[in-house]
Amino acid sequence: MSARRRSAAAVLLSLAVATAALSGCSAKKDDKAGGDADAVKVNATDTACEVSRTSFPAGHVVLDIANKGSKTTEVYVYGEGDKIVTERENIGPGTKASINAEIKAGSYEIACKPGMVGDGIRQKITVTGGESGSAAAADPRLTAAVDAYRKYAQEQADATVPAVESFAGAIKAGDVEKAKSLYAPSRTGWERTEPVAESFGDVDPKTDTREDKVEQGKPWTGWHRLEKALWADGRIGDEEKTLADQLVNDLKDWQKKIPSAEITATSMANGAKELLDEVATNKITGEEDRYSHTDLADFQANVEGALKAYELLKPVASAKDAELAKTLDSEFAAINALLAKYKQADGTFTSYDKVTEAERKTFSDAVNSLGEPLSKLAAAVVVK
Repeated sequence: MSARRRSAAAVLLSLAVATAALSGCSAKKDDKAGGDADAVKVNATDTACEVSRTSFPAGHVVLDIANKGSKTTEVYVYGEGDKIVTERENIGPGTKASINAEIKAGSYEIACKPGMVGDGIRQKITVTGGESGSAAAADPRLTAAVDAYRKYAQEQADATVPAVESFAGAIKAGDVEKAKSLYAPSRTGWERTEPVAESFGDVDPKTDTREDKVEQGKPWTGWHRLEKALWADGRIGDEEKTLADQLVNDLKDWQKKIPSAEITATSMANGAKELLDEVATNKITGEEDRYSHTDLADFQANVEGALKAYELLKPVASAKDAELAKTLDSEFAAINALLAKYKQADGTFTSYDKVTEAERKTFSDAVNSLGEPLSKLAAAVVVK
Protein backbone atom coordinates (compact mmCIF):
# COMPACT_ATOMS: atom_id res chain seq x y z
CA MET A 1 0.00 0.00 0.00
CA SER A 2 1.22 3.49 -0.82
CA ALA A 3 2.56 5.92 1.72
CA ARG A 4 -0.41 8.18 0.95
CA ARG A 5 -2.94 5.61 2.05
CA ARG A 6 -1.23 4.32 5.12
CA SER A 7 -0.63 7.89 6.33
CA ALA A 8 -4.12 9.02 5.49
CA ALA A 9 -5.86 7.70 7.85
CA ALA A 10 -2.02 7.14 1.74
CA VAL A 11 3.60 5.68 -6.58
CA LEU A 12 8.96 4.22 -9.22
CA LEU A 13 9.23 1.06 -10.76
CA SER A 14 10.81 -2.17 -9.61
CA LEU A 15 13.89 -1.79 -11.71
CA ALA A 16 16.11 1.26 -11.71
CA VAL A 17 15.79 1.63 -15.45
CA ALA A 18 12.00 1.50 -15.27
CA THR A 19 11.93 3.99 -12.43
CA ALA A 20 13.91 6.47 -14.45
CA ALA A 21 11.68 5.92 -17.43
CA LEU A 22 8.51 6.62 -15.48
CA SER A 23 9.95 9.68 -13.78
CA GLY A 24 11.09 11.08 -17.08
CA CYS A 25 7.73 10.45 -18.65
CA SER A 26 5.97 12.07 -15.70
CA ALA A 27 8.15 15.14 -15.91
CA LYS A 28 7.47 15.52 -19.61
CA LYS A 29 3.75 15.12 -19.15
CA ASP A 30 3.59 17.53 -16.24
CA ASP A 31 5.54 20.20 -18.10
CA LYS A 32 2.73 20.25 -20.62
CA ALA A 33 0.11 20.34 -17.89
CA GLY A 34 1.82 23.14 -16.00
CA GLY A 35 0.64 25.99 -18.18
CA ASP A 36 -2.79 26.61 -16.63
CA ALA A 37 -2.89 30.32 -15.82
CA ASP A 38 -5.50 29.75 -13.09
CA ALA A 39 -3.54 26.98 -11.38
CA VAL A 40 -2.36 27.24 -7.81
CA LYS A 41 1.42 26.94 -7.91
CA VAL A 42 3.10 24.82 -5.26
CA ASN A 43 6.88 25.04 -4.94
CA ALA A 44 8.16 22.21 -2.77
CA THR A 45 11.68 22.12 -1.36
CA ASP A 46 13.33 20.12 1.40
CA THR A 47 12.41 22.83 3.91
CA ALA A 48 9.43 24.73 2.51
CA CYS A 49 6.03 24.39 0.85
CA GLU A 50 5.30 27.64 -0.98
CA VAL A 51 1.76 28.17 -2.29
CA SER A 52 1.06 30.96 -4.80
CA ARG A 53 -2.46 31.58 -3.47
CA THR A 54 -3.93 30.74 -0.09
CA SER A 55 -7.51 31.52 -1.15
CA PHE A 56 -9.33 30.45 -4.30
CA PRO A 57 -12.89 29.55 -5.42
CA ALA A 58 -14.51 26.18 -4.86
CA GLY A 59 -14.99 23.78 -7.73
CA HIS A 60 -12.38 22.56 -10.17
CA VAL A 61 -8.88 23.37 -8.91
CA VAL A 62 -5.54 22.71 -10.59
CA LEU A 63 -2.39 22.45 -8.47
CA ASP A 64 0.83 22.81 -10.43
CA ILE A 65 3.64 21.37 -8.34
CA ALA A 66 7.37 21.87 -8.81
CA ASN A 67 9.78 19.89 -6.63
CA LYS A 68 12.80 22.15 -6.24
CA GLY A 69 14.30 20.11 -3.43
CA SER A 70 16.76 17.22 -3.34
CA LYS A 71 14.28 14.61 -2.08
CA THR A 72 11.31 12.89 -3.66
CA THR A 73 8.20 14.52 -2.27
CA GLU A 74 4.44 14.16 -1.94
CA VAL A 75 1.81 16.91 -1.91
CA TYR A 76 -1.52 16.52 -0.14
CA VAL A 77 -4.61 18.65 0.37
CA TYR A 78 -6.03 17.85 3.80
CA GLY A 79 -9.49 18.69 5.07
CA GLU A 80 -10.81 18.56 8.60
CA GLY A 81 -9.24 15.82 10.69
CA ASP A 82 -6.51 15.30 8.08
CA LYS A 83 -9.01 13.80 5.66
CA ILE A 84 -7.27 13.55 2.30
CA VAL A 85 -9.03 15.57 -0.40
CA THR A 86 -6.43 14.96 -3.10
CA GLU A 87 -2.74 14.14 -3.35
CA ARG A 88 0.17 13.28 -5.61
CA GLU A 89 3.04 11.02 -4.61
CA ASN A 90 6.54 10.34 -5.87
CA ILE A 91 7.38 13.74 -7.32
CA GLY A 92 11.08 13.40 -7.96
CA PRO A 93 13.69 16.14 -7.43
CA GLY A 94 13.61 18.63 -10.29
CA THR A 95 10.32 17.32 -11.70
CA LYS A 96 6.80 18.71 -11.90
CA ALA A 97 3.33 17.30 -11.35
CA SER A 98 -0.20 18.56 -11.82
CA ILE A 99 -3.31 17.66 -9.83
CA ASN A 100 -6.88 18.25 -11.00
CA ALA A 101 -9.36 18.14 -8.12
CA GLU A 102 -12.87 19.10 -7.08
CA ILE A 103 -12.69 20.98 -3.76
CA LYS A 104 -15.65 22.28 -1.78
CA ALA A 105 -15.71 25.55 0.13
CA GLY A 106 -13.95 25.31 3.47
CA SER A 107 -10.63 25.43 5.30
CA TYR A 108 -7.80 23.12 4.23
CA GLU A 109 -4.07 22.57 4.44
CA ILE A 110 -1.65 21.90 1.60
CA ALA A 111 1.21 19.71 2.81
CA CYS A 112 4.53 18.96 1.13
CA LYS A 113 6.33 15.86 2.42
CA PRO A 114 10.03 15.83 1.46
CA GLY A 115 11.24 12.26 1.66
CA MET A 116 7.57 11.17 1.67
CA VAL A 117 7.51 10.85 5.46
CA GLY A 118 5.90 12.58 8.40
CA ASP A 119 3.09 15.10 8.62
CA GLY A 120 4.66 17.40 6.06
CA ILE A 121 5.34 21.12 5.79
CA ARG A 122 1.91 22.71 5.80
CA GLN A 123 0.24 25.84 4.47
CA LYS A 124 -3.31 26.79 5.43
CA ILE A 125 -5.66 27.62 2.54
CA THR A 126 -9.26 28.78 2.23
CA VAL A 127 -11.60 27.65 -0.53
CA THR A 128 -14.42 30.14 -0.99
CA GLY A 129 -17.93 30.18 -2.46
CA GLY A 130 -20.26 27.37 -3.37
CA GLU A 131 -19.95 24.32 -5.59
CA SER A 132 -21.44 25.62 -8.84
CA GLY A 133 -18.07 25.33 -10.54
CA SER A 134 -17.72 21.60 -9.98
CA ALA A 135 -17.43 19.31 -12.95
CA ALA A 136 -20.23 17.08 -11.70
CA ALA A 137 -22.57 20.03 -11.31
CA ALA A 138 -21.89 21.00 -14.92
CA ASP A 139 -22.37 17.55 -16.43
CA PRO A 140 -24.94 15.06 -15.12
CA ARG A 141 -22.97 12.26 -16.78
CA LEU A 142 -20.27 12.76 -14.16
CA THR A 143 -22.83 12.63 -11.36
CA ALA A 144 -24.03 9.33 -12.81
CA ALA A 145 -20.43 8.08 -13.01
CA VAL A 146 -19.80 8.91 -9.35
CA ASP A 147 -23.05 7.23 -8.30
CA ALA A 148 -22.18 4.14 -10.31
CA TYR A 149 -18.68 3.94 -8.84
CA ARG A 150 -20.08 4.26 -5.33
CA LYS A 151 -22.45 1.39 -6.11
CA TYR A 152 -19.50 -0.62 -7.47
CA ALA A 153 -17.47 0.06 -4.31
CA GLN A 154 -20.40 -1.02 -2.15
CA GLU A 155 -20.77 -4.24 -4.13
CA GLN A 156 -17.07 -4.97 -3.68
CA ALA A 157 -17.26 -4.33 0.07
CA ASP A 158 -20.37 -6.45 0.45
CA ALA A 159 -18.57 -9.34 -1.27
CA THR A 160 -15.32 -8.79 0.64
CA VAL A 161 -16.68 -9.02 4.17
CA PRO A 162 -17.83 -12.67 3.91
CA ALA A 163 -14.59 -13.57 2.11
CA VAL A 164 -12.58 -12.04 4.95
CA GLU A 165 -14.79 -13.75 7.52
CA SER A 166 -13.89 -17.09 5.90
CA PHE A 167 -10.19 -16.15 5.92
CA ALA A 168 -10.43 -15.12 9.58
CA GLY A 169 -12.33 -18.31 10.39
CA ALA A 170 -9.50 -20.44 9.03
CA ILE A 171 -6.98 -18.48 11.10
CA LYS A 172 -9.05 -18.85 14.26
CA ALA A 173 -9.32 -22.58 13.55
CA GLY A 174 -5.53 -22.77 13.29
CA ASP A 175 -5.71 -24.06 9.70
CA VAL A 176 -2.63 -22.49 8.11
CA GLU A 177 -3.03 -24.05 4.66
CA LYS A 178 -6.69 -23.13 4.34
CA ALA A 179 -5.97 -19.59 5.49
CA LYS A 180 -3.22 -19.33 2.84
CA SER A 181 -5.65 -20.38 0.11
CA LEU A 182 -8.17 -17.74 1.23
CA TYR A 183 -5.70 -14.86 1.65
CA ALA A 184 -5.58 -13.52 -1.94
CA PRO A 185 -9.33 -13.93 -2.65
CA SER A 186 -10.14 -12.05 0.55
CA ARG A 187 -8.27 -8.99 -0.78
CA THR A 188 -9.84 -8.71 -4.24
CA GLY A 189 -12.71 -6.35 -3.43
CA TRP A 190 -10.52 -4.01 -1.43
CA GLU A 191 -7.87 -3.89 -4.16
CA ARG A 192 -10.53 -3.07 -6.76
CA THR A 193 -11.73 -0.05 -4.79
CA GLU A 194 -8.30 1.42 -4.12
CA PRO A 195 -8.79 4.29 -6.61
CA VAL A 196 -10.91 5.91 -3.90
CA ALA A 197 -9.32 4.30 -0.82
CA GLU A 198 -8.47 7.68 0.71
CA SER A 199 -12.22 8.36 0.94
CA PHE A 200 -12.54 5.69 3.62
CA GLY A 201 -10.47 7.41 6.31
CA ASP A 202 -8.18 5.24 8.41
CA VAL A 203 -9.42 1.89 7.09
CA ASP A 204 -6.45 1.51 4.76
CA PRO A 205 -3.61 1.86 7.29
CA LYS A 206 -5.43 -0.53 9.61
CA THR A 207 -5.96 -3.23 7.01
CA ASP A 208 -3.36 -3.01 4.25
CA THR A 209 -0.07 -1.58 5.53
CA ARG A 210 3.25 -3.38 5.10
CA GLU A 211 5.51 -3.74 8.11
CA ASP A 212 8.09 -1.18 6.93
CA LYS A 213 5.36 1.42 6.31
CA VAL A 214 3.74 1.35 9.74
CA GLU A 215 3.81 4.80 11.30
CA GLN A 216 5.93 5.14 14.40
CA GLY A 217 3.98 4.34 17.53
CA LYS A 218 1.19 2.56 15.62
CA PRO A 219 0.52 -1.19 15.87
CA TRP A 220 0.92 -3.33 12.77
CA THR A 221 -2.46 -4.87 11.93
CA GLY A 222 -4.30 -6.14 8.88
CA TRP A 223 -3.71 -8.52 6.00
CA HIS A 224 0.05 -8.23 5.75
CA ARG A 225 0.60 -8.89 9.43
CA LEU A 226 -1.38 -12.10 9.02
CA GLU A 227 0.39 -12.87 5.75
CA LYS A 228 3.73 -12.85 7.56
CA ALA A 229 2.41 -15.17 10.26
CA LEU A 230 1.13 -17.64 7.68
CA TRP A 231 4.05 -17.73 5.25
CA ALA A 232 7.12 -16.54 7.13
CA ASP A 233 6.33 -17.83 10.62
CA GLY A 234 4.19 -20.78 9.61
CA ARG A 235 2.12 -20.60 12.74
CA ILE A 236 -1.02 -19.06 14.20
CA GLY A 237 -1.14 -17.85 17.78
CA ASP A 238 -3.62 -16.04 19.96
CA GLU A 239 -2.43 -12.65 18.68
CA GLU A 240 -3.12 -13.62 15.07
CA LYS A 241 -6.59 -14.85 15.98
CA THR A 242 -7.33 -11.50 17.62
CA LEU A 243 -5.96 -9.65 14.60
CA ALA A 244 -8.17 -11.74 12.30
CA ASP A 245 -11.25 -10.56 14.19
CA GLN A 246 -9.97 -6.98 14.02
CA LEU A 247 -9.51 -7.24 10.25
CA VAL A 248 -13.14 -8.32 9.87
CA ASN A 249 -14.34 -5.44 12.04
CA ASP A 250 -12.21 -2.86 10.21
CA LEU A 251 -13.57 -4.01 6.86
CA LYS A 252 -17.13 -3.88 8.15
CA ASP A 253 -16.35 -0.29 9.07
CA TRP A 254 -15.25 0.29 5.45
CA GLN A 255 -18.48 -1.31 4.26
CA LYS A 256 -20.50 1.17 6.33
CA LYS A 257 -18.51 4.22 5.21
CA ILE A 258 -19.04 3.85 1.47
CA PRO A 259 -22.50 5.50 1.26
CA SER A 260 -21.16 8.74 2.79
CA ALA A 261 -17.62 8.67 1.37
CA GLU A 262 -16.67 11.75 -0.62
CA ILE A 263 -16.11 10.60 -4.19
CA THR A 264 -15.81 12.92 -7.20
CA ALA A 265 -15.17 12.44 -10.89
CA THR A 266 -11.67 13.83 -10.51
CA SER A 267 -10.91 11.73 -7.43
CA MET A 268 -11.90 8.66 -9.45
CA ALA A 269 -9.59 9.67 -12.29
CA ASN A 270 -6.72 10.73 -10.05
CA GLY A 271 -7.17 7.61 -7.94
CA ALA A 272 -6.96 5.35 -10.98
CA LYS A 273 -3.66 6.96 -11.95
CA GLU A 274 -2.27 6.81 -8.41
CA LEU A 275 -3.30 3.18 -8.17
CA LEU A 276 -1.31 2.33 -11.28
CA ASP A 277 1.62 4.16 -9.74
CA GLU A 278 1.19 2.01 -6.66
CA VAL A 279 1.14 -1.12 -8.79
CA ALA A 280 4.46 0.03 -10.18
CA THR A 281 5.81 0.67 -6.71
CA ASN A 282 4.49 -2.19 -4.60
CA LYS A 283 3.23 -4.92 -6.88
CA ILE A 284 5.81 -5.06 -9.63
CA THR A 285 8.65 -4.93 -7.14
CA GLY A 286 7.13 -7.75 -5.09
CA GLU A 287 7.12 -5.58 -1.96
CA GLU A 288 3.45 -5.74 -1.08
CA ASP A 289 2.83 -9.48 -0.86
CA ARG A 290 6.44 -10.27 -0.06
CA TYR A 291 5.67 -13.45 1.91
CA SER A 292 2.81 -15.00 -0.07
CA HIS A 293 3.96 -13.83 -3.54
CA THR A 294 0.32 -13.32 -4.53
CA ASP A 295 1.18 -9.92 -6.05
CA LEU A 296 -0.37 -10.67 -9.45
CA ALA A 297 -3.79 -11.23 -7.89
CA ASP A 298 -3.58 -7.77 -6.32
CA PHE A 299 -2.26 -6.35 -9.59
CA GLN A 300 -5.23 -7.77 -11.51
CA ALA A 301 -7.73 -6.37 -9.01
CA ASN A 302 -6.04 -2.96 -9.10
CA VAL A 303 -6.23 -2.86 -12.88
CA GLU A 304 -9.89 -3.88 -12.74
CA GLY A 305 -10.64 -1.07 -10.30
CA ALA A 306 -8.82 1.51 -12.41
CA LEU A 307 -10.55 0.25 -15.54
CA LYS A 308 -13.96 0.53 -13.88
CA ALA A 309 -13.28 4.16 -12.97
CA TYR A 310 -12.17 4.91 -16.53
CA GLU A 311 -15.13 3.13 -18.15
CA LEU A 312 -17.58 5.15 -16.07
CA LEU A 313 -15.84 8.41 -16.99
CA LYS A 314 -15.31 7.43 -20.62
CA PRO A 315 -18.51 9.03 -22.04
CA VAL A 316 -17.23 12.45 -21.01
CA ALA A 317 -13.55 11.76 -21.63
CA SER A 318 -14.11 10.41 -25.14
CA ALA A 319 -16.32 13.37 -26.07
CA LYS A 320 -13.58 15.80 -25.04
CA ASP A 321 -10.55 13.77 -26.13
CA ALA A 322 -11.37 10.85 -28.41
CA GLU A 323 -7.71 10.06 -29.01
CA LEU A 324 -7.06 9.75 -25.27
CA ALA A 325 -9.98 7.34 -24.90
CA LYS A 326 -8.69 5.28 -27.82
CA THR A 327 -5.23 5.09 -26.25
CA LEU A 328 -6.61 4.12 -22.85
CA ASP A 329 -8.77 1.40 -24.40
CA SER A 330 -5.70 -0.03 -26.09
CA GLU A 331 -3.43 0.17 -23.05
CA PHE A 332 -5.95 -1.39 -20.68
CA ALA A 333 -6.46 -4.23 -23.17
CA ALA A 334 -2.70 -4.74 -23.41
CA ILE A 335 -2.12 -4.93 -19.67
CA ASN A 336 -5.04 -7.33 -19.21
CA ALA A 337 -3.67 -9.54 -21.98
CA LEU A 338 -0.30 -9.57 -20.24
CA LEU A 339 -1.86 -10.57 -16.93
CA ALA A 340 -3.89 -13.32 -18.60
CA LYS A 341 -0.63 -15.10 -19.51
CA TYR A 342 0.03 -15.70 -15.83
CA LYS A 343 -3.42 -16.93 -14.86
CA GLN A 344 -3.54 -20.63 -14.11
CA ALA A 345 -6.26 -23.21 -14.74
CA ASP A 346 -7.53 -23.01 -11.15
CA GLY A 347 -7.99 -19.24 -11.40
CA THR A 348 -4.95 -18.35 -9.32
CA PHE A 349 -1.90 -16.53 -10.64
CA THR A 350 1.69 -17.65 -10.99
CA SER A 351 3.58 -17.11 -7.75
CA TYR A 352 5.40 -13.83 -8.18
CA ASP A 353 8.75 -15.21 -7.07
CA LYS A 354 8.62 -17.30 -10.26
CA VAL A 355 8.35 -14.19 -12.46
CA THR A 356 11.77 -13.29 -13.86
CA GLU A 357 13.40 -9.87 -13.82
CA ALA A 358 12.89 -9.63 -17.56
CA GLU A 359 9.20 -10.39 -17.19
CA ARG A 360 8.91 -7.81 -14.42
CA LYS A 361 10.46 -5.28 -16.75
CA THR A 362 7.73 -6.10 -19.27
CA PHE A 363 5.13 -5.42 -16.58
CA SER A 364 6.89 -2.16 -15.73
CA ASP A 365 6.75 -1.06 -19.35
CA ALA A 366 3.05 -1.93 -19.58
CA VAL A 367 2.23 0.05 -16.43
CA ASN A 368 4.26 2.98 -17.71
CA SER A 369 2.44 2.90 -21.06
CA LEU A 370 -0.93 2.96 -19.32
CA GLY A 371 0.04 5.43 -16.59
CA GLU A 372 1.03 8.25 -18.94
CA PRO A 373 -2.34 8.61 -20.74
CA LEU A 374 -4.22 7.80 -17.53
CA SER A 375 -2.60 10.87 -15.95
CA LYS A 376 -4.58 12.98 -18.43
CA LEU A 377 -7.99 11.53 -17.57
CA ALA A 378 -8.83 13.94 -14.72
CA ALA A 379 -8.31 16.98 -16.94
CA ALA A 380 -10.29 15.34 -19.74
CA VAL A 381 -13.41 14.91 -17.60
CA VAL A 382 -13.46 18.48 -16.32
CA VAL A 383 -16.25 20.44 -17.99
CA LYS A 384 -15.57 24.17 -18.11
